[in-house]
Amino acid sequence: MNPEWQAVWLTFKLALSTTLILLVLGTPLAWWLARSVSTWKELVGSLVTLPLVLPPTVLGFYLLIALGPEGPIGGLTESLGIGPLAFTFPGLVVGSVIYSLPFVVQPIRNAFEALGDRPLEVAATLRSGPIERFFRIALPLARPGFLSGAILGFAHTVGEFGVVLMIGGNIPGETRVLSVAIYDHVEALEWRQAHWLSGGMVLFGFAVVLIMSLLEKRLRRIGA
Repeated sequence: MNPEWQAVWLTFKLALSTTLILLVLGTPLAWWLARSVSTWKELVGSLVTLPLVLPPTVLGFYLLIALGPEGPIGGLTESLGIGPLAFTFPGLVVGSVIYSLPFVVQPIRNAFEALGDRPLEVAATLRSGPIERFFRIALPLARPGFLSGAILGFAHTVGEFGVVLMIGGNIPGETRVLSVAIYDHVEALEWRQAHWLSGGMVLFGFAVVLIMSLLEKRLRRIGA
């Protein structure tokens, strides 16, 4: 496979894997943050939001230490016979899940908070259990948040650079994603290839913003 298409495919696979994992893990976390009255709520919420304000290289540095053979996660996977996760595709997925966490959790949390108590209280009076209320009431009504979270999480993962470079390096076919490929071409003064890949990223980013705007407009119209 052409190295550029290989980078495109690897980026798509990373973004898709990250988004699916975040939707599964982020949904219960967003529900807890939206509904809990625990004193730990704001602390956990701040930790979830932390990747938004941390420089990617700082987060990537500590993830590299954690995923390396001497780190707590890398040491555990090493003892299990899996090997360290640094400079591997699974390591990229772990890093991307942490880095893109707020982009998925926050829209879903906002959607859950916007529900209010009334729909769930009405369902409870009809003898609907907590699990049934969650799946039949909360999830359908929070659909706009899930759409926004999925789109933002996917797009944010596609555009990652600092974190993936720190924990994945630049291994063709394994960790060389689009952003790293663009950096390679610029470093080698290969402007034509850098223009093609960068232009594709610009079009992708524009498409994401346009789709989100159209979805928001459509959902607002349906809600009205």
